[in-house]
Order: sequence, then structure tokens, then C-alpha cells
Amino acid sequence: MADKIYNFSAGPAVLPHAVLEEAQRDLLALPGVGMSIMEISHRSKAFEAIIQGAEIGLRKLLEIPDDYHVLFLQGGASLQFSMVPMNLLPAGGKADYINTGVWSKKAIKEAQKVGQVNVAGSGESNGFTRIPTQEELTLDPEAAYVHFTSNNTIYGTEWKREPKVGKVPLVCDTSSDMLSRPIRVDKYALIYAGAQKNMGPSGVTVVIIKDEMLKRTPKGLPSMLDYAIQAENKSLYNTPPCFAIYILGLVCQWLLQHGGVEAMEKTNQEKAKILYDAIDATEFYKGVAHPDSRSLMNVTFRLATEDLEKQFVKESTAAGLDGLKGHRSAGGIRASIYNAFPTEGVNALVEFMREFERKNG
Repeated sequence: MADKIYNFSAGPAVLPHAVLEEAQRDLLALPGVGMSIMEISHRSKAFEAIIQGAEIGLRKLLEIPDDYHVLFLQGGASLQFSMVPMNLLPAGGKADYINTGVWSKKAIKEAQKVGQVNVAGSGESNGFTRIPTQEELTLDPEAAYVHFTSNNTIYGTEWKREPKVGKVPLVCDTSSDMLSRPIRVDKYALIYAGAQKNMGPSGVTVVIIKDEMLKRTPKGLPSMLDYAIQAENKSLYNTPPCFAIYILGLVCQWLLQHGGVEAMEKTNQEKAKILYDAIDATEFYKGVAHPDSRSLMNVTFRLATEDLEKQFVKESTAAGLDGLKGHRSAGGIRASIYNAFPTEGVNALVEFMREFERKNG
């Protein structure tokens, strides 16, 4: 373990080793170009091929229908908290939001600056330890859209299936589980995701938007915040995050070479089961999320005291298991095991957990 560090960070997160190796080779000079990937113009033929390749990869992986645009934007998912209502919430209209954690609350706060928001369901009363059931949602059939967050990194919960919203457009923040499992894109009006969990480095945000939703964009929006302008300019209205898009394209190719999102979902289920089984096998560790809401990406658990948790983090870090400290707003322990995180790293954590319990139980 002294020579190998396993990165359990929630994001920016671990990237496939093969992708990093290819990026390393291209950092000095792209083959046939003679310049670094970080030096080429975003108006060049070389970058045109890169951004088109990234879009083609996403379309293949997610089977994105032809009547959807794929945009590569900036500002992270946090900017989408504002862009979504600015573009999709008409004057005098209202939108439904489902609150399942910190990022949902931030999305709600930003949307309320634009228009009327109805919190159609919330897990706050149970400490965000489970996803609300369909019966617990109060959805408005006249809402402009319904917004939810598919995976909640801080509390370790995940929607196992999207909420049923009838004919109301469905919008989803998939930042922390994008490309970890299949998504029926045709069920959604808009999907957005920051790349720094499963898709690439920080800096690029993917937006997948149904063409008909572009007609909702009101006149007078700042150009950079206008989906229609971004679509018309093919994500090149200004200089895009070229390097991040390049890495995203490489990650897509890596996924396609390894069986796509279907194969990745199976691997992610197997990795998560190893860790959840270890948590459930003892009273020493206590899982945070309700079993039917457990995330495959972010496994959260607690120990008996905060002092014991601090000791766990200190000793695990020294053992080469990095990034296990829970989010500052939730505490505890959090193991983020995204697509590129290796199974042997999960096994190493389980082995450490057993030894830690033996010494401190």
C-alpha cells in the first residue's frame, strides 16, 4: 500500500489509468498536429474532430436520440441551477423540485431567484437518508418542469428509477452518476452533469437537451446563459474548456472499449456490494443511507463517535486510502467508488475496515 494510493475522493475523482497515459502522450504534441492538446485553437480542424468525437461517444453510450442537442458548457452543475430556470421557467409559471440533499437545495435556491418553485417532495425530515417514494410526491400537472438530482454524493443516496411525472418535462442533475448506468434519455427534457465524477476533469459540463425545449428560451438572456445560442454555435460561442472535452472524449472511448454503460453498471453493483456487505456484517459500522436508496457511487457510513471517525480517516490515509472523510456538512465516512475506481481498492478498504474494527471494536 505504501506505493499505491486509492483515491476515494468525491470529485474531482479518479480517472482511468489508460486515459491518463494517453493524455500524457498528447500533452506535448498531438499525433499529426505537432502542438500540445492544450495549445491548439478551438477553431482548428484538430479540435473540431475532438469535440465531435466526444459528442459521438456520448451519443453511443447513452443512445441519445437525434432530436436532442449535446452541449459542452462551463460553470459546473452549479451554473445549471440558474440556467435551467432562466431558460425553461416562463414568466408567471412554476416548477416542481424534489429536495434530496445539499445540491437539490442549492438548485431550489437559485430557481427561486427566477420564478415560483414548488418543493414537490423532500427527504429533509429523515436527514436525507432515503429517496422519497412516488406516493410522497406532490406534483403539479401544470408545472413547467420537474427537477431532481439522480445521485446525492453527500448522503450517499440514489434514485433507482426516475419519478413518474406524466407529461411534464423532466430535468435531472446527473453529475455524480452520469455514465455509471444506462439512462433512458428520451424520458427527459434536459439532463446536465459536471464532468468531474465519472466523465473527466473539472471544467466542462454536459447538457443534453431536447430540441423542442430550446424554443422556450426567452429573448434577452445573456448569450452565454442561453441554451439556444449555445446550441446554434455548437458549444463554440466562446473558447470552450478544450482539455476537459478532450479527456471526456477519451473516457467515452474507454467506456465503449469496456462494454459501455451496461457493463459498467454491473461492475459498479459488484463493487458497491462488497463494501455494503462489509458494513452490514457488523455493528461497528453503520450505513447512513436506507438500503433501498443506497448509492452505487458514494458509500456513506458512521462509527460510534466522531473521535473514532477522525482516527479512521487518519489511519486510512496513512494506509494509502485517500479521501474517505465525509463531507463537512454531514460528517462520517464516505467512499466514492466511481467508474474508474478499481475493485482491488474496494477490497483494500474492506480489509482495512476489518483490521480497524479488530483493534478498536
